[in-house]
Amino acid sequence: MIERRKTRTVRIGNVVIGGDNPVAVQSMTNTKTEDAAATVRQIRQLEEAGCEIVRATVPTLEAAEAISVIKKEISIPLVADIHFDHRMAVAAMEHGADKIRINPGNLGGDEALRAVVSCAKERNIPIRVGVNGGSLDRDLLEKYGGITAEGLCESAMREVQKITDLGYENLVISIKSSNVPLCIEAYELASAKTDIPLHVGITEAGTLFRGTVRSCAGIGALLSRGIGDTVRVSLTGDPVEEVRVANELLRGLGLKKGGIEIVSCPTCGRTSIDLIGLAEQVERMAERYPEKNLKLAVMGCAVNGPGEARDADLGIAGGKGEGLLFRRGQIVRKLPEDELLAALEEEVRNWE
Repeated sequence: MIERRKTRTVRIGNVVIGGDNPVAVQSMTNTKTEDAAATVRQIRQLEEAGCEIVRATVPTLEAAEAISVIKKEISIPLVADIHFDHRMAVAAMEHGADKIRINPGNLGGDEALRAVVSCAKERNIPIRVGVNGGSLDRDLLEKYGGITAEGLCESAMREVQKITDLGYENLVISIKSSNVPLCIEAYELASAKTDIPLHVGITEAGTLFRGTVRSCAGIGALLSRGIGDTVRVSLTGDPVEEVRVANELLRGLGLKKGGIEIVSCPTCGRTSIDLIGLAEQVERMAERYPEKNLKLAVMGCAVNGPGEARDADLGIAGGKGEGLLFRRGQIVRKLPEDELLAALEEEVRNWE
């Protein structure tokens, strides 16, 4: 059982993070936010995949204005991502953003930051302070001899201090790097210094395969240490895949309950059915039953399938042209290979 580090609670729209609340899954749209219809379509896809907080870039006034339209059509909190122009942060909040993400160092100075904080304070809108290696101040680069975990942590704390000095503490922090060990160390340092909720992720992680591996290595290490209140798996690809990976990571660590968990064995020389194809079909089938809370097993053979997967609620194990359907390790019946999937789905559908 993972013991999560206690952080203060922050409300983002209808989602509360920190404290004893579950780790929330976040993603980001890649549509033009100004195109409200396209952005709504993508957010709905993300919602269906299990996204709980979504971020959209707001580089223009038109994008800020679109937030009010988008908000009416979605069910999850919308975060406005701001860079360089503090006026976009103010406009986004005025049009209903549930949270804003800024790097105080690139907003244009103290007066710009004061205007953003004033607007957030008036509406009690959380601010995520995001720092990364590319945003480190020159003095920190010189102090630490380059981009280091200590420098990233100090940068985050410095930016947070600027906002708290203005009398506002409704904050979230993210400290991101594409260097996995450095990122882990920076978050550990920050977690020891503050009780502000932490949004964790590995930035610029890569494509679906490489990005998934790197993200799970970094995010998984942090979550296993109890660090992280929201997560984003950053992938070069469809953001729906980010959400799928994040949810599966949380389930694997025991930090998320509900939904269908699937285990499947690696193929070996005893395998006489298309186990790879069958497992992929079971994954797609399971997505049709998000309300079900059970564990499925897809095993390659009957030699140790039912016994090895006896902790699964339901499972199938292949044979030569046929297979077994089993329930909690007990064989229910033998079926032709081409009937295994349908039989398993019927069991899932009727599961109470």
